[in-house]
Amino acid sequence: MSDERDLDEWASAVMSGYDGVAAAYDDDRDPAHEAALVESLAADLPGDARVLDAGCGGGRAVLEALASEYDAVGVDLSPEQLALARERAPAAALARGDLTRLPITDGAVDAVTALHSVIHVPREHHERAFAEFARVLRPGGHLLLTTGVGEWEGRNDDWLDSGAAMQWSFHGRERSLELLDSAGFDVTEEVVRDDELGGGEWLFVRARFRP
Repeated sequence: MSDERDLDEWASAVMSGYDGVAAAYDDDRDPAHEAALVESLAADLPGDARVLDAGCGGGRAVLEALASEYDAVGVDLSPEQLALARERAPAAALARGDLTRLPITDGAVDAVTALHSVIHVPREHHERAFAEFARVLRPGGHLLLTTGVGEWEGRNDDWLDSGAAMQWSFHGRERSLELLDSAGFDVTEEVVRDDELGGGEWLFVRARFRP
């Protein structure tokens, strides 16, 4: 693959994959796996906070936990995943979009979550995704995201035995933290967790957008 891949083509492939794997992924993903991280984020938010779940999927982990208490917005590429999120978190506002071109105005949210979503963006465009997170956050806003412990890129043509293909692309810890710093984020916490779907380990990062 070239160093600069077409984002529309890549996003279309990820969308198709998540449409095809929606039911299997929803069944296999356990929100309790990230519940403590989401709860810790929520504890730092004001009562009137607006939260963006970037790559919200079916609404597990973030929207189902926060949409009843906060002004929550979910953005995802997959219509099938958004349909699940609509059922699970009816109070949340939902929109189609990708992480490098968020359909959110500047400085509109107090927190961004991106659990298991940046890892599906071509890694040469992660800087662009982090810049989008910074753009939509208010000064001092919170970020919680998943990235790789190590660098990797690959594809599975039958993910979760669903018949749907999926692709991943991510930097390792050091490069991801460098890009976050360049985008204006101060990292406040790092947690490594096993992938409940059997894919190794993930790095969960908490950060604040510098005022």
